Amino acid sequence: MGGVNLLPVAVALAALIAIGAPATWVTLTVAGLAMGMMIFLMASGLSLVFGLMDVLNFGHSAFISFGAFIAASTLALLSGWVAADSLLYNLLALGIAISAAGLFGLVAGWFFEVVIVKPVYQDHLRQILITMGALIVAEQLILAIWGGSPLSVPRPAFLQGSWLIGDTTIEIYRVFAFLLGFVAFLGLRYTLKSTRIGLLIRAGVENREMVESLGFRIDRLFAGVFMVGSALAAIGGAMWAGYETLITPDLGAEMMVLVFIVVIIGGLGSIEGSLLGALLVGLTGNYVGFLAPKLALASNMILMMVILLWRPQGLRPAVRT
Repeated sequence: MGGVNLLPVAVALAALIAIGAPATWVTLTVAGLAMGMMIFLMASGLSLVFGLMDVLNFGHSAFISFGAFIAASTLALLSGWVAADSLLYNLLALGIAISAAGLFGLVAGWFFEVVIVKPVYQDHLRQILITMGALIVAEQLILAIWGGSPLSVPRPAFLQGSWLIGDTTIEIYRVFAFLLGFVAFLGLRYTLKSTRIGLLIRAGVENREMVESLGFRIDRLFAGVFMVGSALAAIGGAMWAGYETLITPDLGAEMMVLVFIVVIIGGLGSIEGSLLGALLVGLTGNYVGFLAPKLALASNMILMMVILLWRPQGLRPAVRT
């Protein structure tokens, strides 16, 4: 629990001193944590694919965009349940929207891995070219299906509004986004560290031939990793759509910069590193945006440069033994 894991706490304490107003600091901190958890959902899959499978997937942002638009369209179709004064209907609408985004991510991830990525394993240059081409095609599909105009995203009634605690305002949706991201982190960590599938994945990364000689199909395991990573990206996009409430086809491309920053500063192949990097990015962006708005766009790039100068391999890269 110590060492680099305390960096988000250190950043938060420094921001408290700089801001000076506890109520404002709490609001910014909750917003930063929620933003960090949503970015974690998008980045964790890319970190696994990049770090464990050695695949440079520049088309990852397409899953983010499709997840956002599919969730928005699903919520619009279920507008009666979304606006109903019933927690059950609200939960059903939200669950169906997130499930639709995740299911699309699974299916599209399988197709992407088998048809596009698999033929170019071990060739990074071709991976970059072919995944960038796939991203361009995906963006054009979004324009063809949903058009280029911004799309409004309704929030379920139970996630609208804020809690007022003293002088502090805490948006309900941000608390929900944080909890969902944290549950996803626990599930991923348990799967990779404490299950047979996780053991096989890590063993396959270290010595693929040995694992295959024992009768296991590593190609299927890696396809599964790719599918889960794509589904997480789509779910992250769905959550971000509700966070923004107004989305455009450029959503995935805009978020991809933050996703790559998180993967780089967290360390390749590390779920814990992705979480740590995402929280740092979310908190830093909110604090700097409040204290020095002109530096908001550059804050995360500066954060990445500082961390890489200190730890070139990232904060918590996956350790291979």
